[in-house]
Amino acid sequence: MPTRLLLGDEALSQGAIDAGLSAAYAYPGTPSTEITDYAIRSPESQGGRIHCRWTANEKTALEAALGASYAGRRAMASMKHVGLNVAADPFVNAAIAGANGGLIINVADDPSMHSSQNEQDSRLYLEIALIPCIEPSDQQEAYAAPAYAFGLSERSRVPVMIRLTTRLAHSRATIETGDRRSPNEFSLPPDPKRYILLPAIARGSYDDLIARQPDFLAASEESPFNALHEGSDETIGIIACGIALNYVREAFGGDCPHPVLKIGQYPLPLGLLRPLLHRCETIFVFEDGYPYVEGKLRGLDERSKPIVRGRLSGDVPRTGELSPEVVARALRLDAPPVRSASKTPTPRPPALCPGCPHGDTCRALNGALEAQESARIFSDIGCYTLGALPPYSAIDTCVEMGASITMARGASDAGLRPAVALIGDSTFTHSGMTGLLDCVNDGTDLTVVIVDNGTVAMTGGQRSAAESHIRSICIGLGVDPDHVRTIEPLPNRHAENVAILREEIAHPGPSVVIAERECIQTARRRARRSTGGTT
Repeated sequence: MPTRLLLGDEALSQGAIDAGLSAAYAYPGTPSTEITDYAIRSPESQGGRIHCRWTANEKTALEAALGASYAGRRAMASMKHVGLNVAADPFVNAAIAGANGGLIINVADDPSMHSSQNEQDSRLYLEIALIPCIEPSDQQEAYAAPAYAFGLSERSRVPVMIRLTTRLAHSRATIETGDRRSPNEFSLPPDPKRYILLPAIARGSYDDLIARQPDFLAASEESPFNALHEGSDETIGIIACGIALNYVREAFGGDCPHPVLKIGQYPLPLGLLRPLLHRCETIFVFEDGYPYVEGKLRGLDERSKPIVRGRLSGDVPRTGELSPEVVARALRLDAPPVRSASKTPTPRPPALCPGCPHGDTCRALNGALEAQESARIFSDIGCYTLGALPPYSAIDTCVEMGASITMARGASDAGLRPAVALIGDSTFTHSGMTGLLDCVNDGTDLTVVIVDNGTVAMTGGQRSAAESHIRSICIGLGVDPDHVRTIEPLPNRHAENVAILREEIAHPGPSVVIAERECIQTARRRARRSTGGTT
């Protein structure tokens, strides 16, 4: 079979393509971005055989994928863990409405918060949606997961989650690819009323979902992603979830003398788990993210037998990623056969690119507010979050996508003056527009500064849903056109930009200033393309 060197994200994407994918939707978010990037660049997408699109946010991505599934096609939506919060409404309700064509939801968690605000573990959503989940342990399993998940989704009539974590998503390995499956034909669901979640219908569908939980458990018991590897020393049993299996192997330098239960599909395979519970005195649980499996084993009270050790017991750090060293320390191996990390240079703090429009916007804001000590700038998720660092030190908050406008609104309502929101074009269309509508309806005294650099710059330059329509969107939401101003964030326009910002900040009501200039990185790429790559 052909072999390819792929990231875990890319292996998953290729697996979905080979499994008959017809549609893929996503909002870019690290560490999930490369799943859809790869699908968009594929010959199948470029040739129009697969419909791959970036969407305004994760909710719209999942809803579009659900619509494609309704039409009988195999579809996927991809997002990072905090993006699943945005998509939570369709995620939970899609489990009740069901799937017609196979529907997979790829979620990439980010332990250690490499590029995220929290360490959220998406497996907790399984307790709400009650759907199966696949957690690959390596890139080959990431490739195999979509074909398996599509089949499970169509047999079980529910969406299936595929969970990755950062190390698997962003590490490369050689995989063997298999045969290509033809896409599903267009076919409407045989029970279309199932998708009308009126209470009378939803109650019956929810009862049906509950009734099928034993089927999901049986599928997990028989899954190729779950396996119990026997060991000669049963004083200790090990449970390794997903990529943790590799860390266990590395910690022992190969073969492990203890029985190891590899978990790669949920719900928990109880039939495979019981032998460990009955035969082992102590069980170590290694899982990236929350102590999800460990908590289930421990129950409400400390178990007397077997003793369960992991993140909750303190044997594994409560936060951060797993590693071979972490596993070795937990198991108290005398001489763990792992190489110590090489000495690395002192890390430098992240910085905006030279010439970035965000930097000139932050300088202009600082100039406009320099005489107002009570002023606060509520910021958002994007490159401009680096405006919190020197030399700008320009922003005061950054909580989650879209919170800049709504937090500024609440602070203004509480008496803060002036209140300024700083948000990017992609984040504005993702989850900022509704907050601005609230401000218009309430006549809130605040100024929203939207940096329109024409792309989703923080994740690599994907298409922005705003597409230079920011001014018309703001006017359509009801902002007075006289107070929707545009500036060009450049050093030689600094004095002019400061003056415009001061005027709008002084306006007693909602106002918008659009700082419009192309991302310096996408501008460079465009210049290279126009000159044949010589610039």
